[in-house]
Amino acid sequence: MNDRISIHPKICHGQACVTGSRIPVHQIVRMFAHGDGIETLLGAYPTLTREDILACLDYAASLAEEQVTPLDEVAFGA
Repeated sequence: MNDRISIHPKICHGQACVTGSRIPVHQIVRMFAHGDGIETLLGAYPTLTREDILACLDYAASLAEEQVTPLDEVAFGA
């Protein structure tokens, strides 16, 4: 995993966060999805760096790339 993203069970309920913060990756990705840009994110979260934001997007892309088998295919052998 990228060293800018960490997961710890006692921080933000185990959600992926920017390392050294309590800023969840999903918040950064969601803000992007709603049209916010890097400059807006840097203003909203002054402790973030551009590299942190890009790491969040890369982490989300990695999750979207994983192969997912729907349960109905597993249960019914489709």
